[in-house]
Amino acid sequence: MLTVYNCIVNEHDLRLVALAALICGISSFSAVNLLHHVGRSTNRNRLAWLMIAATSTGFGIWATHFIAMLAFTPGIPNAYNPELSALSLAAAVVLTAAGMWVATLRNGLDHHLVGGAILGGGIATMHYIGMAAFEVQGRIEWNLLLVAASLLAGVTLAALALVVVLRRPSLSATLGGAVLLTLAICTLHFIAMGAVSIVPDSSIEISQYTIQPTSQAFAVAAASLVILVLSGTALWIDLRFRRQKLEADRMHGLANAAVEGLIVCDGNRIISANDSMAKLTGMATATLNGMQLGDLFGSDMPGFGEQPQEVELRGHDGTGIPVELIGRSIDYCGKPHNVIAVRDIRERKKAEQEILRLAHFDPLTGLANRRSFSGRLEMEIAAMGRARKSGHLALLLLDLDRFKEVNDLYGHGAGDAMLQKVAHCVTGILRQGQMVARLGGDEFAIIAPNLTDPLEAGRIANAVLNAMREENRLSVGGGLVSASIGIALYPSDAENQASLITHADTALYRAKTEGKDTYRYFEASMGAEARDKRVMEHELRQAVARKEFYLVYQPQKEISSGKMVGFEALIRWRHPTRGDVPPTIFIPVAEDSGAIGQIGEWVLTAACEEAARWENPLTVAVNVSAVQLHNPNFSRKVHETLLNSGLAPGRLELEITETALVKDMPRALATLRQVKALGVRVAMDDFGTGYSSLSNLRAFPFDKIKIDGSFIKSVDKNGQVAAIVRAVLGLGRGLGLPVLAEGVETLGELKFLDAEACEIGQGYYIGRPGLIEEFSELTGVDAPTVSNDAAGQRNRSVLAFAPAPALSVNRA
Repeated sequence: MLTVYNCIVNEHDLRLVALAALICGISSFSAVNLLHHVGRSTNRNRLAWLMIAATSTGFGIWATHFIAMLAFTPGIPNAYNPELSALSLAAAVVLTAAGMWVATLRNGLDHHLVGGAILGGGIATMHYIGMAAFEVQGRIEWNLLLVAASLLAGVTLAALALVVVLRRPSLSATLGGAVLLTLAICTLHFIAMGAVSIVPDSSIEISQYTIQPTSQAFAVAAASLVILVLSGTALWIDLRFRRQKLEADRMHGLANAAVEGLIVCDGNRIISANDSMAKLTGMATATLNGMQLGDLFGSDMPGFGEQPQEVELRGHDGTGIPVELIGRSIDYCGKPHNVIAVRDIRERKKAEQEILRLAHFDPLTGLANRRSFSGRLEMEIAAMGRARKSGHLALLLLDLDRFKEVNDLYGHGAGDAMLQKVAHCVTGILRQGQMVARLGGDEFAIIAPNLTDPLEAGRIANAVLNAMREENRLSVGGGLVSASIGIALYPSDAENQASLITHADTALYRAKTEGKDTYRYFEASMGAEARDKRVMEHELRQAVARKEFYLVYQPQKEISSGKMVGFEALIRWRHPTRGDVPPTIFIPVAEDSGAIGQIGEWVLTAACEEAARWENPLTVAVNVSAVQLHNPNFSRKVHETLLNSGLAPGRLELEITETALVKDMPRALATLRQVKALGVRVAMDDFGTGYSSLSNLRAFPFDKIKIDGSFIKSVDKNGQVAAIVRAVLGLGRGLGLPVLAEGVETLGELKFLDAEACEIGQGYYIGRPGLIEEFSELTGVDAPTVSNDAAGQRNRSVLAFAPAPALSVNRA
């Protein structure tokens, strides 16, 4: 080391030595910065960056060597061989490029060390070729130990420099690597120079083709200029790259905060993708960067802009993902780029499919809904019209029997399960091309096109009913209820959709009225009946407002004394064109249509207002329908009627049939108790018919029992009927309830009832129903004076119903 020190101090111009070290440091720093860009570059840019870095570093090594050589003062003539000088420069550039290429080929310690060793070898090769280019008038002798030391120092320090620079890139690593590389160059040079001994020899001549040191200085100056230019360029590039990287990192951070996938494109090439995009595709962001848009969205991807475009994104496994693209232009790193927002619309597509399904299918049964049914029926009718072939289209409307009772008794869950079973049964028997739909509630429809024989529709209906009966047989606890089916055919029964549905509905109504659990074809006569029924339903809803109803009153008397105890109020309908319509006709229609509730309220109000005017405190009996009884506001309505009319509650008697009770016994019981709390009397009407049960007499708070008139007819001549009546009368006495016998029409019947101690009677023999003015002597209210014509009209209206027994408001 002393030899090297003496060589530097005594044989070199220290100013030029310092200059050489400065040039070496600048070159090394430039080389390290450029080396980072080589490692980060893609294949297309890698070679360009490699040549720039190798040229800068090679020129720096070469300039350091020859500036130091110019600082060397051997004291004898010397010069430089131009060919070998140029070869040394080329060797420095080529071997530096090779070392950098190996070191950045893969991010591994072995590659870094090997590449650094090659770079160190390049420094040594350049030095010793440069020394070969040095010609002096004397002999050059070498200290091989120092030569080996120079080679070891140069190769080792160069290898360490690349390991430090490339292992964990940072500013400190960059500075450390630059220092180590500078030491590698300088250490190798000056140790090697210390290994040189020059023995002057005048016999040795310097070649005439050599370059003088002054000329060599100009070459070195030019090389130094190249180094400075390349170093400045590298510094500018590095600063620009750092600024772009900061901007890119900032934008990437913002992009990662977005829920949607974002990609930045240079033309069709992706240069940046956020984490959401990576998650959406299942690919790493590094994989996405550098891909083409066609690789993700296909070559036929439409142009994108600010208007959303729906395309299919290819995931990492090749599956298609529906996405929505929105693109905009941005300035990214000083250049115009496109940023594309990629929105995952799988959930939206799923929701759209669900909305579409709900729009056309019933969510409970999975069958087509009314909308789909209507569209399919219209399409089938149009197809048959275009084909003009002989054949039939059958429409079957199916309605479950007593389905409401299932819901009331077992809950809506059981009802839903039953509807699903019905759907399963019906679907199982249909053939290809036939369709079943749920129209709502417990209504279903079957469309059966292209039938060659109308009887095929009946076979379909029969198969449906048999399937439901079989399900009933196999199911535990009853299974399904029965069903009624109405059938209408196109084009024989109707020529359009609306008429076909109407006629099938008419046939369904006939099937229900004729026993249920059956099917009926539409017949022309059914249409007339159905139309007349619908017209009557409409007229009944208007009859109260038009004051077409009126009341007649039938007396009720004590059988033993003949004392008048009250009246039963009975409704009559005088239609402006139909005339007097019998209750046997309009009462069932009113019950089916729901108009009975409004009519019953009118009867209750009119009867109470009339009875309140009587001077004699007679009772008035009013029949109550099932609709009224199960109305939660019924007791309040009774209370309001009593208050408004001024009638004492004890004078009002409500007659309830057991048929009205069984539909919802708990509610009926609660309502009757509320009515009883008002002081109103309650009578069981038509006892002995329908659902008569002794438990009802015990459970419900009745004040009277009314024996149905069918048991009173010929009671004095028929022993079996007489036994039944005696039993009912004995039951009444045992329960402490008075018994009223309806339909007393002969003296014999009256005598029998008197002999059996029946308390009250009602019937034609006791008194026919009439307008209240006819009973003025009984009510204590003077009858108004009327003309003979008016009196005759009243009598005709009463006598029009004289041959038949009195009918209550809810009697079928």
